[in-house]
Amino acid sequence: IQPPEKPLQAEEWNRLRESFRSPEIFEEVMFNNMVRCNSPIDVAKSLLTHVAKSNGDIAYNLLVKYLALCVQQGQTSEIRDVYDIMKIRFKTLESGAYNLVIRGLSNSDQWRMALTLLEEVKKIMVPSRTNYESCIKAASRHQEMNLAFELYHEMLAKDLVPTFDVLQAFFDFSRGMKGAELQKELFGILLYLRENQIYPHKTFMRSIKLWFESIPGGNWRGHLTSIKDSGQCPVCNHQLEDSDLTEEEYNNLSERIIRDVIHGTDTFRKTSPQEFEAFQMFVENRLPFDIVIDGLNVSHIKPRKMQCENLFDAVNCLAKDNARLLVLGRKHMLINSSNWKREIMKEMQNKADFFFAENISEDDAFLLYATLRSGKHCKFVTRDFLRDHKACLSDSLTRHLFRKWQRGHQISKKMFLSVFIQQPAFRYDCVVQTTGDTWHIPYKDIFEEKYSYQVPRKWLCIQQK
Repeated sequence: IQPPEKPLQAEEWNRLRESFRSPEIFEEVMFNNMVRCNSPIDVAKSLLTHVAKSNGDIAYNLLVKYLALCVQQGQTSEIRDVYDIMKIRFKTLESGAYNLVIRGLSNSDQWRMALTLLEEVKKIMVPSRTNYESCIKAASRHQEMNLAFELYHEMLAKDLVPTFDVLQAFFDFSRGMKGAELQKELFGILLYLRENQIYPHKTFMRSIKLWFESIPGGNWRGHLTSIKDSGQCPVCNHQLEDSDLTEEEYNNLSERIIRDVIHGTDTFRKTSPQEFEAFQMFVENRLPFDIVIDGLNVSHIKPRKMQCENLFDAVNCLAKDNARLLVLGRKHMLINSSNWKREIMKEMQNKADFFFAENISEDDAFLLYATLRSGKHCKFVTRDFLRDHKACLSDSLTRHLFRKWQRGHQISKKMFLSVFIQQPAFRYDCVVQTTGDTWHIPYKDIFEEKYSYQVPRKWLCIQQK
């Protein structure tokens, strides 16, 4: 149903309602359509008035829909009025309504009311990321950067993950502003990207570049570049951090993963202790390997090809230079089938060691164990991100080492036409890094909401002249 273009009288609304297929949900559907069509406020108001007169009351969900329309159109006084009505009627609201009111007020000249409301929300629940980000943007827009950062730190302390949108806003609104404290905060955001291995997208990267170049008396210059394979930046000739862990870091990480992740709570959910013990014996008798391959994962690389052929291509490609390979397989691969041909499997077993686990086993623990036990040189191949295991590591230093090790040891596979291209693990570490008078920031061309282990090839080099 199309919303009317001008306010209607009671009998006109009644007529419309009666002609509607399901009159009991008429108001709800009508309000949804008004929000979709961005109808004039007075039209929506005339429906609210009609509902109030007919029922002596307006239901919560209708008020929220009306509120959404007011926020959409920046009708500040209406937002305040509706909120006042709701507060009297319903004592507390659910998070959706608070999101709307805070967003609506923070985009208006009465943005400080949004802060008051945020305090009210804190008394009843943990405010949402949206609540914080609306208030942070409002404070930044009005150049109240201290307040914006205070809210940002509060948000991080509550384990709310900021969006690129709000991080970019900090750089956009701080452009040209003086202050050592402000600079320290913005450098802090860059270190947050480093700590969490986050790659900004192109527009966010541009905001960072423009902010650096706008620092009064800072003499910073930014250039877009690609890092040489040796890890040297062609712009400033600076050598990027090595992707290798030191002996001590590697031993610590290896011990922690084997203790917390592999022998911790999560390994045996999908595998039996007996099977894992058998696997450990198998590995210990054949150490060390050069490359460990997640066989099932790799067998799905090209959906149109037979699974055993995909795996065969990978094994052939990686077995060059006499590398010692371990392939983690599943028992069903040994049964001759349309996807797993016995003669191809036999041929592969001449080139690599195979361990066939039960069909329900979880590969990651096996993969990590065999790679770490083989030593620092050993690489692994999988399309998985191993995110769950990172989450089992309790302190941020170990998580940082795990990511660094992962970046340096995970061989990612890019299917390019029909060739299996092996993208080597880099010799330099692909994260935000600084020496004080230089910053190197890896970035992606497009925004990616999902975490990705595919490291970017593009960098922003910023140096202070």
